[in-house]
Amino acid sequence: MNLLTVLTNIFTALIEVGDGLKYIGAGLAVFTGFAAAIGEGNVAAHAVDAMARQPEMAGNIRTTMLIGQAVSETTGLYGLIIAILIVFA
Repeated sequence: MNLLTVLTNIFTALIEVGDGLKYIGAGLAVFTGFAAAIGEGNVAAHAVDAMARQPEMAGNIRTTMLIGQAVSETTGLYGLIIAILIVFA
């Protein structure tokens, strides 16, 4: 075996490992959706508790809850966009 063949084999192996790590990174980026879902569930649960305690404030609580959930959902969307960019880049 000559040096060129050895170097070619090493670089080929590194590229294959890099592709595998790329997919692992994309999978980890998608997990941000789970964290966002847990956070949104907690926000909704506490908002329902607050509305049950003070029904006259239901409108304000609902508005604040929806804004909080929209902000929380962007985290999951960013993770999804990053995963797509990792896989197709």
